[in-house]
Amino acid sequence: MRKVDLADADCGIAQSLSVLTDWWTFLLVRDIAGGVTRFDGLQRGLGLSRRALAERLTALVEHGVLHRRRYTDRPPRHDYLLTAKGEGLLPVLIALQEWGDRHVLGDGSLTATAAAGSAEARRMHALVGRKLPELTLVGHDGVPVPPADPEAWTVLYCFPGAFAPGVQGLPPSWGDIPGAAGCTLESTTYAAHTAAFAAAGARIRGVSTQRPDQLAAFAAHAELPFPLLSDAGGRLAAALLLPTFRAAGTDRLKRATLLLDRSATVRAVQFPVTDPAGSVSEMLSLVREHGLAG
Repeated sequence: MRKVDLADADCGIAQSLSVLTDWWTFLLVRDIAGGVTRFDGLQRGLGLSRRALAERLTALVEHGVLHRRRYTDRPPRHDYLLTAKGEGLLPVLIALQEWGDRHVLGDGSLTATAAAGSAEARRMHALVGRKLPELTLVGHDGVPVPPADPEAWTVLYCFPGAFAPGVQGLPPSWGDIPGAAGCTLESTTYAAHTAAFAAAGARIRGVSTQRPDQLAAFAAHAELPFPLLSDAGGRLAAALLLPTFRAAGTDRLKRATLLLDRSATVRAVQFPVTDPAGSVSEMLSLVREHGLAG
């Protein structure tokens, strides 16, 4: 693929576009972040010719955005994985996703929720049957953990932001953003039902884009008996194209809940979540319907 030389050598935007040369390249990075890492899978998903795909993959490897990991020798075949440089593009993907959801597919309103028939809702419910790519997030105790517990089914609830009083104040105008409030109520309701979920065969984990120290302060304040995970780097949000909104200069997850089996495959989705406390009882019913106990 021909390198594009842009005249403005000191502009980071121009120089970035000399690497990310067209919209196919963005979609390629999107799919690799989502766990499609092999040539044939990428070609099926994107519909590119083999030559065009090979050229773009080679260019991204040369630029240090991707690296190859061989998975068979005869014939030689590779997974294409994001490098640290490539993972630096995840916030860009999230920003594009949020802008498209809000301004192209939506009416431009700032909201932490979505309509039941929206593109965001269709995208979320299409995750059922999808296996999460291999990734880890940092728990509020600083220990890296996968989003799904490999020893039990996992209820993974995504929330915009929960704040411990006296440690971190609410972002400006937080209460004016539809769907943003209610994270403390949701978390404490899950805490109150932890034993019931365990008896039904599932464990609970929460995730937001807050830093681990912020989550640790809230977990201690709310006395949560389960881990909170930080997706501050956007790895989970980019991998699953989770709906986000931007508030106080931070990309935040819209409220949603995933039921994951031991293989990290999505078995049920709650989105939009308009009743933070009521959704806990609904999820408990979903877990019991799957008959996990025993």
